[in-house]
Amino acid sequence: MKKTPLAETHEKLGARMVDFAGWYMPVQYIGLREEHNNVRTNVGLFDVSHMGEVRVKGPKALETLEWLTTNDVSKLNDGEAQYSLLPNDQGGLVDDIIVYCLKKNEDYLVCVNASNKDKDFAWMTKHNKGADMTDESDLWGQIAIQGPKALELCHRVLGMKVGEMKPFTVQHGQFQNHKIMVATTGYTGEKGCEVFVEAGGTVALWMALLEQGKDLGVMPIGLGARDTLRTEMKYSLYGHEIDDTTNPYEAGLGWVIKPAKKDFMGKNLIVGKKEAGLSRNLVGFKMLEKGIPRQGYSLFSFDNKEIGKVTSGTHSPTLDEPVGIAYIDLAHAKEGTEFLLDIRGRKVKAVVVKTPFVQK
Repeated sequence: MKKTPLAETHEKLGARMVDFAGWYMPVQYIGLREEHNNVRTNVGLFDVSHMGEVRVKGPKALETLEWLTTNDVSKLNDGEAQYSLLPNDQGGLVDDIIVYCLKKNEDYLVCVNASNKDKDFAWMTKHNKGADMTDESDLWGQIAIQGPKALELCHRVLGMKVGEMKPFTVQHGQFQNHKIMVATTGYTGEKGCEVFVEAGGTVALWMALLEQGKDLGVMPIGLGARDTLRTEMKYSLYGHEIDDTTNPYEAGLGWVIKPAKKDFMGKNLIVGKKEAGLSRNLVGFKMLEKGIPRQGYSLFSFDNKEIGKVTSGTHSPTLDEPVGIAYIDLAHAKEGTEFLLDIRGRKVKAVVVKTPFVQK
């Protein structure tokens, strides 16, 4: 398994370590519920150094990224970022990503999912329009600082007024002579930022955040709580809500597709499916009867027709009730519609609800 710069630090902190997409990662420290709730009430630290970073530079950088991604990269100015998608040539998705503009038209950093890093880089390289493209993943550690008290902690440790930064922006800085990039992005729905730090400075930054955040209730957070936090916000996770076959419109990601602004990989197939009429939508639901939904469970109408599949499900620590995300036939996708969920042969009632499950 690959290890982040913080692997030994996690062990010393008593984390339970697991294999996640080939990485040796902490799934929890003191317990999923406690860690989850601490992010919602105080502040939590996430080691996301396993994420991939692809640098795209040069005179052809913008042209390349415009072709490779669905969102309009041309509107990004220095220090701005956007959520976007890497479409494939079959109308599906290679990955979901964040594009950071470091210098307009010339220098961009693309953050990709850990499980897809090699696949993404190969795809981007294959369809490069002449940019200088480099896999910088080994050069960077990455720490996400999330929660109501996250901005106070960032200000203390980084000496930067992160609270004054707009969402989806990025600024350069330094921490103990290591280059950092502070981005106001995250995966929890809470305030906070994600800090890219030169790999050699990752441990020092992590320990400084823990030490200086004691009075704020700072806590290291594992992958278990990261997943329940993002599920409560109905944020997509590759391999669950989206994959190589997903049409992004049915996943509710039409807001990051800009077909009127530009051409991009797979555009005609992606837009064509929408124009022909989508057959399903991604929705959130809650249980009306006892049971916890899990990925792969089937959804049924009351006349016993299969109408969908669960993509993610958990017991929400914030709401203290089971919630799930699922693809469901359009006829049953309206908020308030009830259906049956098959839990290992037992069909129980559930209902489509408004998302995110936790309003922030």
